[in-house]
Amino acid sequence: MYINLSGLNILVTGASRGIGKAIATKLAEAGATIAVHYNKNAREAENLIHVLGNESKAYQADLSRKGEAGKLFERVILELGSIDILINNAGIAKPARLEAPEDEWLKIWDEVIQVNLNSTAVLCKKAIEYFLKKKMAGRIINIASRAAFKGDQAEYMAYAASKAGVVSITKTIASAYGKNGIKAFSIAPGFVKTDMAKAFIDQYGEQHTSSDLSLERMTEPKDLAPLVTFIASGMADHSTGANFDINAGSYMH
Repeated sequence: MYINLSGLNILVTGASRGIGKAIATKLAEAGATIAVHYNKNAREAENLIHVLGNESKAYQADLSRKGEAGKLFERVILELGSIDILINNAGIAKPARLEAPEDEWLKIWDEVIQVNLNSTAVLCKKAIEYFLKKKMAGRIINIASRAAFKGDQAEYMAYAASKAGVVSITKTIASAYGKNGIKAFSIAPGFVKTDMAKAFIDQYGEQHTSSDLSLERMTEPKDLAPLVTFIASGMADHSTGANFDINAGSYMH
């Protein structure tokens, strides 16, 4: 199926590596101009925009800091002129032992919630305001997690909670703003072979992370990119509010 996204500006957060990089690459192959957000991986982001072409640009923002998400959105609008699609992919997964002192546990909780949920919510808010102001049919695609539905290990409680919040935000946007032309979708991967998942895999072993798979291998970033591109094309608009599971059949609901 040929998908043409030429003329569309798409902001992808956490796009310098892993899932975000695969998504950005696939979208650019379809003709889109990508705003590549990164936090610390400046070299990887700069290398990626040269590969992507289409006048794509890199944008730095630390989403663990309040105010950074909104500034990021505004910078992209200022430099690219518009944002047609927002893809919230950036996220962190930090373990917090239940036995840890409460202030230490809460510090990790707050950081995970800030990056995964608060910054995602702010970017969604900015996108909705922009789409309404311009009277345009925009799309928001949020990368959630299987953990939003299945839960997670106790030390990753904040991660599971943040991703459940992302799913809820997505459904609310779809319900509240559909008649304004705004569509919202969430995608919930299981374990994906990325740097972020490496710490969990190192701790619990690859056997633990792959034992419940229905397919022969763990999901990779390239497995998510085609679905994101399809949703971005508008051909899935009547699925607005839906969550798409990509977890190698490890969790079905």
